[in-house]
Amino acid sequence: MTVYDVIVIGGGPGGLSTAMYTTRLGFNTAIINRGGGRAAMMRNTHNVIGVLESVSGNEYLSTSIEQLQDYGVTYLKEFVTSITPLSTPDSISFQVQTESETHTASRVVLATGFKDVPPKPPLPRTGRGLHYCLHCDAHMFKDKSTYVMGHGPSAAHVAMTLLNFTDEVDLLLRGENPTWDDNLDQQLRSHPIDIIKEDISSIENNSDGWLQALVFEDGIRREYHGGFAMYGSEYNNKLAMDLNCELDEKGQIKVNKDGLTTTPGVYAVGDITPGHKQIPVAIGEGANAGIAIYLELRKFPKKF
Repeated sequence: MTVYDVIVIGGGPGGLSTAMYTTRLGFNTAIINRGGGRAAMMRNTHNVIGVLESVSGNEYLSTSIEQLQDYGVTYLKEFVTSITPLSTPDSISFQVQTESETHTASRVVLATGFKDVPPKPPLPRTGRGLHYCLHCDAHMFKDKSTYVMGHGPSAAHVAMTLLNFTDEVDLLLRGENPTWDDNLDQQLRSHPIDIIKEDISSIENNSDGWLQALVFEDGIRREYHGGFAMYGSEYNNKLAMDLNCELDEKGQIKVNKDGLTTTPGVYAVGDITPGHKQIPVAIGEGANAGIAIYLELRKFPKKF
């Protein structure tokens, strides 16, 4: 059994930022990461000041992990199976079990993120015509023909928002009936957006694998540079539920301004918490949590 001051579960930007602060502030910190995640899927890193767009998500994460290891962070490529509170009236601690090892920590940080629900096939290649983050990627579609897939309110809102970047926006229902209300329907239809009921029958790509066109079941072919799928999110919140952390209606972990959950000693940062799902936001949340943990665990000045 290895004893740490802090264990961060998840290796995205929020968790890495937390580990940076707790380690540099003097606490023995481990990151346990199963791999993958939304940031790792990025072909290019957007909206991170000082990081060029030519840097892929994997390159960005790899550099960050090397930086943390140089500071002394323990990085474990493992899957956490359970977390058990070991708290007493006088102290807070947790047992963190992976598939092969057992660890303990005074504080646990959940940075487990979420995954976007993909559309049904056929679908374009992710990052080459199929995208999920409007704030990350809308700039790529400036003055280009763009689609939005989905039949819920979020799809309608994203389609209307994209008109700030291009005047060629189609909303693809893919054979489904819309689930937005009459007011939103009226608002949507006041915008210059084509709403296409038919499902997609086939996809055409350019020689580099980037989307060129979609062919619909009625035989109509439409060219697109790419677009966005809006089918909701699945939050990786099982560990949070096991720890009795309070969740919101979407399944996100409720936290205070420092990232502290409703369970003492458990913090959460990044995409698993409410707010914008952006790397700079996650980095800031990680910094706040790291400083808060330091203020909790430091020995001096003594409290009276």
